[in-house]
Order: sequence, then structure tokens, then C-alpha cells
Amino acid sequence: MAQEDVFKKLVAHCKEYGFVFPSSEIYDGLGAVYDYGQNGVELKNNIKKYWWDAMVKLNENVVGLDSAIFMHPTIWKASGHVDAFNDPLIDNRDSKKRYRADVLIEELMGKIEDKIKKEVDKAAKKFGDSFDEAKFRATNAHVLEHQAKFDEVHARYKQAMNDGDLEALRQIILDYEIVCPISGTKNWTEVRQFNLMFTTEMGSTADGSMKIYLRPETAQGIFVNFLNVQKTGRMKIPFGIAQIGKAFRNEIVARQFIFRMREFEQMEMQFFVRPGEEMKWFEHWKTFRMKWHQALGMGAENYRYHDHDKLAHYANAATDIEFRMPFGFKEVEGIHSRTDFDLSQHQKYSGKKIQYFDPELNESYVPYVIETSIGVDRMFLSILAGSYCEEPVDDGKDTRVVLRLPAALAPVKVAVMPLVKKDGLPEMARKIIDTMKLDFACRYDEKDSIGKRYRRQDAIGTPLCVTVDHQTLEDNTVTLRDRDTMQQERVSVDRLYDIVSAKVGTRELFKQLV
Repeated sequence: MAQEDVFKKLVAHCKEYGFVFPSSEIYDGLGAVYDYGQNGVELKNNIKKYWWDAMVKLNENVVGLDSAIFMHPTIWKASGHVDAFNDPLIDNRDSKKRYRADVLIEELMGKIEDKIKKEVDKAAKKFGDSFDEAKFRATNAHVLEHQAKFDEVHARYKQAMNDGDLEALRQIILDYEIVCPISGTKNWTEVRQFNLMFTTEMGSTADGSMKIYLRPETAQGIFVNFLNVQKTGRMKIPFGIAQIGKAFRNEIVARQFIFRMREFEQMEMQFFVRPGEEMKWFEHWKTFRMKWHQALGMGAENYRYHDHDKLAHYANAATDIEFRMPFGFKEVEGIHSRTDFDLSQHQKYSGKKIQYFDPELNESYVPYVIETSIGVDRMFLSILAGSYCEEPVDDGKDTRVVLRLPAALAPVKVAVMPLVKKDGLPEMARKIIDTMKLDFACRYDEKDSIGKRYRRQDAIGTPLCVTVDHQTLEDNTVTLRDRDTMQQERVSVDRLYDIVSAKVGTRELFKQLV
């Protein structure tokens, strides 16, 4: 099945099974804004808890914060967002559609990479175990041709982005004949900058109101609270401040479902270090964050680092952790060395001294910062994309859709089902749920045949199903079914709690991180 078709099925699955709904749908929706349904909000909360505990619980020198969405407008002047938080905008004159110039070029490079991958996959299938991929990539004429084109586009793109050369970006689009996906034409406007911040007003009267911004990131709330946290928490450098919160960006083109939205949620941690030690900690958090992702068991081959071609104005090093989405490798998390830019700028614009006195060095300085920033919504999408599976069952007579979600993140951990709705079986099933619901998200299900109920739980990613039957009343055993293998076994009701706990807990995940 084509990856584009897989993505369409995934989007439809999200709505059908209560994961994600278009926002304001009864009013025909609102572009690039989504609501999380009953299963989606549970999965999202589990992702946030997994991140929070990994950052705050496993690291003694990382604490939490929840800063306000509304902040003083000078904060965004100091941070550079008022003057420099822009994306390169280009329009197609025929379709009247608007695009990000950099995304058009990145998509071109992605298509070239796909061509290389197809050549490699075709050769691997042909030669089997004797296939030498490195040699093939270095000698095959088609691969070399595609790679040369990729390198050429990449070099021009990197130069244009680093120089802020909008005309050079447009020229790449023209030279490589990138067409509008809607009109199919190359009738492009000039490239211009577009500021992404939403504005609003605060105040009771028009004359007395103040122009403020919806925050485009959560990081600045951490920076302006640096001294508050450091002093009240008696924190010693190095230490970090973690935060989960909403952010807002007026995206030029918000698409690919929840991958790029105008209202989204971030999980960020700013780690404050001594100047000169930032690259050591940059490597530390780069490694730790990749371990966090890979601990979920989605396949190490589906993750990669991607170093930035263009560094932000505040950074001296930056890399992304990318995940293989149905539409290619895409960023889910960024790790940045932000130097002392942010704290120095807020010190300058506020007129307040923002420094740390280091008792070991007996001197004061503005700390450097290492940032880890992950989009909750992108993480949510990567988990769903990596978990969605259609597979044949009953010797190929039927197909089941299953979400192989990491058990610790699943919205429902265990479903308990009476085989029939009589003979005391529903009461026994409720009794079993009562023993587990204080610790695990449980679901009771008695409608339809047991097979249909299993399929329903497979579709929302429930790791374990418990079936209560007449034998349960005789010997206190139940049928326990595993989502991934569909294997069933009789187990004692007395053992259920420990089995579920071992299967769905985060303990084993965290063991991989410490």
C-alpha cells in the first residue's frame, strides 16, 4: 500500500475511533485546528507523563514550571520573535495558493531521496543476502545521478537559507521546475517573509489596550523565570527547567493533519550550564533524548538525527530527531545549544541583572542553555503512524486493523469482557475492573460477539483483553488475550494485577534511560 494511502487511512482511523476530530466540525471546521477525542486525550496525556517523568523524575537537577501564555510584549522583542520569527512565503499565481518556499525545496529533496531508496530496495530484493548496500550506493549509475542532484540542491538551499537570500530560494524553485501541487504550474511570485505570531489586545478600552502576542513557543516563559526558580529552588548549575504548554503560530501552510498546526503543544526543557561546557551537555541531551524515543520500541531504523543547515540566530549547534512518517522522515524533536543569547537579551531589555553566582568559580556569569523541544502533537502522530497496522487473520480470510501502541502509552490498558450478559458474568467482570481501575485505565465491554469486541480493542490499541466466562465462576480463572500476538491463556484472577502492571508500566522503559 502506498504511504499516502496509509496516511489517509490513519487520519480516517483517528476520527472513527475517537482519537482526533476536526475542530468546530459542525461549523465546517477551522483550518489546521484539531480536537483530541476520548482516546486521543488519554494517549496524549500518557505521552506527556512519559516525557515529564523521564525529564523531572529521572533527573534530580531538572524541575518543572507552568508559565502563562500571555506575557509582556517586550519579551518577544528581546527574544527576536518580533523582528525575526518569519517563514519564506511564496504564492502560485494560477492556483492562488500560498506555500513555504523552504518546504517546497525540502519536499523536492525528499522526493530525490525516495528515488534513491527505491533503487536500493529493488536491488536488495534482487540480490538478497549477498546485497552490499554501501557498494551499490557508491557504484550504481542511477543512484549516483540522483545523489549528485540531491547534493547540488542541498548545497544551494543551505547557502540560501544561511544568507537569508529569498531570491536564491525562488531561483531553486524555478531551476528545478517545482510546480504547484494544485495548478501544476510554475507561475510563482517573489518570495517574501511572513511573521508567524498571532496578536491580540489586552485592556478594557481601545485607547488603553496593549498589543500582546500569543506565545509562539514556551521557552521564553522559562527564561524570564530563571532567577525565580534558581533562587527559590536553591538550584546549582547545571540544572534544567521543564515545561509543557500550548503555543500558537500562524502557519503559512498548515497541513499533514496534526503535524503542522496553528495551535499546538510543546514539551520543552531548558538546561543551564557553564559557558564553555555547552557542547558536552548538548551531546548528553542529544543521546538521552534519542534513547527516550527508541525505548518505546518503534524501531531504531525509524529515527535519525538531522543537523540543521541553517542555525537560528541564537544557536551555535542544533540537531533534530526525525521519525519516519508516512510522508517521509520529519522532525519530532529539536536539541539546540542556545548559548547565552536568551538570558542576555532579557537582561538587556528588562534592565535587570540575570546572572548566576558560581561558588566553585567564585564568579558570576550569564549561563549558556541547552534546549530540548518536542512537539506533543508530532509525537502523537509519530506514535500512531508507527503503530498502525493492517494484517491478515483467519488464514487470510479477514483483515484486522491494530494499533500496536507502546503498552505504557495506550489509552486503555485492559478491557474486561463478560462472554455473555447473564449468569453473573457481568458482575464478575465489574468486580475484576474494581480491583484494577485505581491504577490502570480499564474498559468494560459487553456489546457484540467476543470477536468483534477484540477487533474494537485492537483498533484503539488496548494491550490486554480479559474474558470472563462460566469457567471463571468455577475456578477463578479468566482468558487473557495479547493484542499483538492474539495468543490466549488461562490465568488466575489473583495474578491479573501483576501481569497487567508488568505489561503496561513505564518501569521497563525508564530502566533503558538510567
